Amino acid sequence: MEAAKFITSTANPRVKQTVKLRQRSHRDKLGMTIIEGFRETRRAIDNRFPIREIFTCSDFFLGDNEPELIRNAVAMGAEHLECAENVFRRLSYRDRPDGILAVANHIKYSLDDIKLTNPPFLLVAEAVEKPGNLGTILRSADAAGINGVLVCDRCTDINNPNVIRASIGTVFSVPVVEIESGACIEWLRNNGIQIAAATPHTEQLYTDTNLTVPLAIAMGTEQYGLSPAWLKAADIHLRIPMQGQADSLNVATAATILMFETVRQRAQK
Repeated sequence: MEAAKFITSTANPRVKQTVKLRQRSHRDKLGMTIIEGFRETRRAIDNRFPIREIFTCSDFFLGDNEPELIRNAVAMGAEHLECAENVFRRLSYRDRPDGILAVANHIKYSLDDIKLTNPPFLLVAEAVEKPGNLGTILRSADAAGINGVLVCDRCTDINNPNVIRASIGTVFSVPVVEIESGACIEWLRNNGIQIAAATPHTEQLYTDTNLTVPLAIAMGTEQYGLSPAWLKAADIHLRIPMQGQADSLNVATAATILMFETVRQRAQK
């Protein structure tokens, strides 16, 4: 492996450009995003996701596996840039950096990237607002073996570094497709996939619902839930019972419950 370039100044143009990638407008303009963290970067590499640059600072490394990760990134075409401690702190958006930060191509999937199982199993996230929630949904979707996550009428950029962080890099293992609700509903219909709308305004409990059919679980916004368009299009309406004073669950928590009930039912079929 060739020796890395060593950056000692926070005024370095590469550093300044990378810091700007925290802004959505800059990410969209350049078609790039930031991946920070060993686990997140490793998952990008494991899934053959194109990395352009990998910035490192060995003073922050937490273990002995970082050199192999760097070699793998370089073997895939990434440029290795070693940084002084103050430079890496400028690049990092974490309170406790672990010395690995990559610049990669935009995450961009299409419906053609979704490989449907028999029966299909998808999750729809309509207008989810918080990057942490979307990232957590992706992490649970990966664990549940979801075919893909359809992000409809997006409020959160899937290339937001905080989405990547909250997903622990599983955004690279689960196809995440940004699509408008109307087009998404039409695609689900054309593929014979039933829509299960999560809503508190139904008597049907999720545990009493057959989730072994070709299925897309639809989750709405944190504050208002699913839009009328999704509620009208749904084949199934289901709810999670609430025993306390709270009238709703966090959207990522609710999505996780419904996904793993689906996994449970299908395992027993």
